[in-house]
Amino acid sequence: MMNMNASLSQQMQLRLSMTQELSQAIALLQYNSQELSRFLEAKALENPLLEVETSGQFKTRTRKKAAKEAEFDINGIASETRTTLEDHLLAQLSPNELKNSLKIFRLLIGYIDENGYFRGDTNEIAVIAKIDTDEAEGALRKIQQLDPAGIGARDLQECLLLQLMRLGEKADLAQKIVSGYFTSFAEKKWKLLARELKISLQDIQEVHDLLQKLNPRPGAVFHQDKAAYLIPDVLAEQFNGTWHVQLYSTVPSIDFNDEMYQAITHSDDEQAIRFLREKYQDYQWLARSIKQRNETIIKVASKIVEKQPLFFAWGKGQLVPLTMKEIAESLDIHESTVSRTVRDKYIGTPFGTFELKSFFTSGVMGGDDQPTSSSYVKKIISAIIEGEDKKRPVSDQEVAGMLKEQEGISISRRTVAKYREQLGIFSSSKRRRF
Repeated sequence: MMNMNASLSQQMQLRLSMTQELSQAIALLQYNSQELSRFLEAKALENPLLEVETSGQFKTRTRKKAAKEAEFDINGIASETRTTLEDHLLAQLSPNELKNSLKIFRLLIGYIDENGYFRGDTNEIAVIAKIDTDEAEGALRKIQQLDPAGIGARDLQECLLLQLMRLGEKADLAQKIVSGYFTSFAEKKWKLLARELKISLQDIQEVHDLLQKLNPRPGAVFHQDKAAYLIPDVLAEQFNGTWHVQLYSTVPSIDFNDEMYQAITHSDDEQAIRFLREKYQDYQWLARSIKQRNETIIKVASKIVEKQPLFFAWGKGQLVPLTMKEIAESLDIHESTVSRTVRDKYIGTPFGTFELKSFFTSGVMGGDDQPTSSSYVKKIISAIIEGEDKKRPVSDQEVAGMLKEQEGISISRRTVAKYREQLGIFSSSKRRRF
């Protein structure tokens, strides 16, 4: 018989409560120098006791000054302005063409994407511009005759054809193949194609080589972002044969506005005093969290340098297998802490700037049953393929055999294929030349 009596009982459970402070401490550890700078500047707006000390790339500027710097360079000369695709194309048209058809040209150019391909519908554009479809098509053909070659094409096939037509007779065969046999050519059904066109495989190879010189994204040059500069979070330098890691000078720090604190806490405004005491606690928590964040980053980066002796001894030398778990165990911290610490952070060295995550690499068994890093294996695979006979490229199985015979590294054909794909290298059938 089921017991239906009600009873009261107590049970103790230990739980980690994800407080707002803990959540922000985790976020702080993940932030790189630039993200931390933005976070602290936002906190400074709500906490009058907090002053952000920045230097180098992160020095705070007023909006007015930033706008001034964007307009003029250090010598007071107007900075280079980027030409848009529309400006570039319209500049090539005659004054008469612009006078009569400027609206339709602008409409058509507006449908050209960042790669230079026309993504509109000339029927719809004709309706909008109140012109015939033939006139819209004619205007598009005019645009396709402009530079860069291939601009305004509807797809890759048309893009290549537009460029080939400018090469004249020497590209006749290429035009014929691209216009009538593009799919077979792209799928490398070259033997069937050679029989049908009654040409040699070498002829098709020459067409392939010619197409490799064409630009499949003619509009991309007008949409390139400015080069991003990698700013390291830590620096590794060698003194007297020993590597030392320190925070880079651009890492922001905070200071306490003691003058304001003293002035208001000695006033009679109780509401202001309560407010400042809350902000003082926020400042203390933030100062402790930043100190802990910086110490953790230095510890993890230093341990990475220690665990990769060959890389730092020879300057971009060989990486040895290393996992985040190894770093975590050696520092007595959780693996997730290591993961957050290295996220989007870089280390500056005398021989370049590297992402901290790049020092973690899986291993495979090499000679004498010693682990070898996957990056080293990839380097060997790349060298083997680079030195192959292009008329008879080595297969993945043959590469696996060469690794075993020459380096004592035992990996499967599937692993070779995976590493080859990660390196962006085609399969042997697609690397073959005739």
